[in-house]
Amino acid sequence: MRECPLRLEEMRKVMLGRLIGREIQLLDTTRSTNDAIFDRITNETAAGIVVFAETQTAGRGQRGNVWESAVGKGLWFSVLLRPQMTLTDSVQLTSWAAVTVRESLLQFGIEAITKAPNDILVRDKKVAGVLVEMRAQPKAQHIAILGIGINVNQSPQDFSGAIRDRATSLAIIRGCEIDRTAVAISLLGRLNDSYRW
Repeated sequence: MRECPLRLEEMRKVMLGRLIGREIQLLDTTRSTNDAIFDRITNETAAGIVVFAETQTAGRGQRGNVWESAVGKGLWFSVLLRPQMTLTDSVQLTSWAAVTVRESLLQFGIEAITKAPNDILVRDKKVAGVLVEMRAQPKAQHIAILGIGINVNQSPQDFSGAIRDRATSLAIIRGCEIDRTAVAISLLGRLNDSYRW
């Protein structure tokens, strides 16, 4: 399927005035979007910043697993949060984000399930995943980086042989190309509206 760049200005306009999405950046490439946020923040950086990348060279999932990020085919992004919780309670953020991704996909005709702690599956194949990384901050509120990866427009050949039988995409499921920006806007809105920490 062809690559269609994310429409950054459209996302910014829709999320204007909200917490999550108060600032949205789009990188052509990065090691991982979680790392990109960690590299940009200080103790004064406000929660709600979102960083998207068209591809990641070292995307990661739970337990150090590699996350494949085909150029321009999926949604790879991270959100800076400053939750009122202890480091050990980060599982609550993971569960909330996974459920929110699943609910957002319903808008696009995708009926998925969540597999604890962080996978979103359709017919036993992974279509999305969540990674929350929390870090204590000296004399400041803890930070949490919420990373989300969604396979949107990949065809089977976009996945390596190692995961091809375990991965799928929205386009494979629906049989047509999906508007990545529309998926991003829907998900950011749901994340913002349901965030409680």
